Amino acid sequence: MENQDPELLEKIRQQFDSAPYPKTPLEQSPKTDYELLYIHNLVTPYYLKYQKVTNTEGKIILDAGCGTGYKSLVLAEANPGAKIVGIDISEQSIELAKQRLKYQGFDNAEFYVLSIEDLPQLGYEFDYINADEVLYLCPNLFNAMQGIKQVLKPQGIIRANLHSLYQRVGYFRAQSLFKLMGIMDEPSQEFKAEIAKETIDSIKDEVVLKTQTWNSPDYKNQEWLLANYLLQGDKGYTIPEVFAVLKATDLQLISMVKWRQWQLLDLFKEPDNLPAFLAFSLSEISIEEQLHLFELIHPVHRLLDFWCGHCDQEWILPVSEWTEADWQTARVHLHPQLRTNQAKADLMECIQTHRPYEISQYVKLPTHIPITLESSHAACLLPLWDGEQTVISLAERWQQIYPIDPITLEPITVQRALQQIKEVLITLDAFLYVLLEHSG
Repeated sequence: MENQDPELLEKIRQQFDSAPYPKTPLEQSPKTDYELLYIHNLVTPYYLKYQKVTNTEGKIILDAGCGTGYKSLVLAEANPGAKIVGIDISEQSIELAKQRLKYQGFDNAEFYVLSIEDLPQLGYEFDYINADEVLYLCPNLFNAMQGIKQVLKPQGIIRANLHSLYQRVGYFRAQSLFKLMGIMDEPSQEFKAEIAKETIDSIKDEVVLKTQTWNSPDYKNQEWLLANYLLQGDKGYTIPEVFAVLKATDLQLISMVKWRQWQLLDLFKEPDNLPAFLAFSLSEISIEEQLHLFELIHPVHRLLDFWCGHCDQEWILPVSEWTEADWQTARVHLHPQLRTNQAKADLMECIQTHRPYEISQYVKLPTHIPITLESSHAACLLPLWDGEQTVISLAERWQQIYPIDPITLEPITVQRALQQIKEVLITLDAFLYVLLEHSG
């Protein structure tokens, strides 16, 4: 491996051996954390890239930098039938990850003490690679991404993230402060955390470092201090650097993980009435430039969190441009994280009481505002909780629920019912609450 710093790697290993992360209790389960499962379900990014719904049964998923295995558990819950493989450089963390998956009843999981750059040694190729909260600690980002890419299947997907240089600038200054004070090299994690806390507590409240990084009492526990003020090897990146490493490793951006929270136009008072020069400029710039402008104007995201995959030329026809023939053969899936007994029970209650159904209440990530359906519209989608449906079958159900045009009192035609159900499905597809496939 080139450009490695053995001393730094050893410090990172020691930090996580002595203070394994995260400290989530073994008995804690993510079963009802639908938003977390939504992000970690391969179905989500696979649909964004290919507009197809994949079956997770038999897939092989890597949790790179798995720590104590909570995200490995999330991956196992979110991807039924998949094999989970976790790696980490901390032996203590790996032991805890093994215990966690076993305790939660997942036997199809393996864990190894291994660095990301050495992944090819495993002999696996992966359908999905979760490199969450780890790459910003790698001494050489290119080597790490190259190591990940080498073990990615042709249609595989990577979820990766890096610390934002702009959002975390205060924490990087704090880390430099504690390096200057000699605290970072102290062997006792508890002692380091206590010294850091005493130092910041002693600073006046109006001092910039404190106002930027010490604004909540919830942040003052030892785990948070070690993960922010005292994190060995921590580095910050910008959007251009993300795209540079993707280009260098021949990988392609699919989407930001929280894509709805990266909309540049949402930052302006009147998105439809921008100054002429700005309006013209924004219409011409690339996705990279849009994201970079966002982070320069509004650096609120701690993580530059994204999905990527191999570069390919496959072009996806937007649902809004489908032909009638496409719709005639289309199938509709409910996103797996909405297909729950609770969501179905809530839907049936709304139908019976004629109340709007807030479909976004379970997974709010894709939207800033609640997404609701009229109870009778929602009733047309009820069969999706039992499995995939054709668009035609949903249109027929719509025709049964709405047999008469309320204005003309004429019977609703099949074509009219199809048009109306299409409008509902197109709206929900934009948020990935329903997933649409056609046979073309």
